[in-house]
Amino acid sequence: MKGAESKLTDLVRAVVEPMGYECVGVEHDTGSTGAAVLRVYIDHADGIGLDDCEAVSHQLSGALDVADPIAGQYDLEVSSPGLDRPLFQLEHFRRFIGARVRIRLAEKLDGRRRFDGRIAGVEGDAVLLDADGERLALPFARIDTARLVPEF
Repeated sequence: MKGAESKLTDLVRAVVEPMGYECVGVEHDTGSTGAAVLRVYIDHADGIGLDDCEAVSHQLSGALDVADPIAGQYDLEVSSPGLDRPLFQLEHFRRFIGARVRIRLAEKLDGRRRFDGRIAGVEGDAVLLDADGERLALPFARIDTARLVPEF
């Protein structure tokens, strides 16, 4: 699955988790404008507010400045995962069985890259998805992005 290198993710986790937050995931992107962004998603049982994001951003900025894991300039964004929560790990898919999800694969599978359906489970290294009236097994390693689809 697409995401920041594990060394960077490990560094972020080492700062975020001792502060009492879950490190949901880390994204390191250079957008079409060339501006680099390090996006860190945090969560907590009591929810996430602006003060939480500011506290994590402050601590994380210091650790990133010392370790200097990213070449060049970048913007640091710390936020809650939101209603359209990104899913980064197989455990995330297990946690949200039954939820609606949008998945984009890094490369086509049976002629498709985009899938929209309900998470039916995890089997080995595959995410089971009920979509278009059938059960699909999507290899986790081929998932580029996955996000929950909010239902109201």
